[in-house]
Amino acid sequence: MSATNTRGEVVTDEQTQDDEAQVRPFAEFLVMQGRGATHDELSLRLHELVAAVQETGKAGKLQLTIEVKPLSKGDTHTLSVTDTIAAKMPAGERPVTVFFTDKDGNLTRDDPRQMRLPLREAEDRRKEPKEVAR
Repeated sequence: MSATNTRGEVVTDEQTQDDEAQVRPFAEFLVMQGRGATHDELSLRLHELVAAVQETGKAGKLQLTIEVKPLSKGDTHTLSVTDTIAAKMPAGERPVTVFFTDKDGNLTRDDPRQMRLPLREAEDRRKEPKEVAR
């Protein structure tokens, strides 16, 4: 197993000195957290986020929050670690619809201030196309 010392150097267990604190790589923690479920969900959410950004051309966000607290009062050696994953996907453009309000304040697609034209559906008088001999 390898670790990172306080100077940012990656060292193996054999290189570890007792008087220097060793920092475990975050990726190792992430794979262990939630028995790998956190890593798997982050991977999936990142893939979905990238697809949504490509589709909409807008920015999105993936956020991992890690909470660390003592498992019980007075015991700072045994810790409880929980995580929360939040994804903010970019929203696509929603269609705009124009409405008017009637005298009662209801939405309507027709402008009540405008006269109605007496329109009716026209009969289809098109004929079948004729075949031309060659």
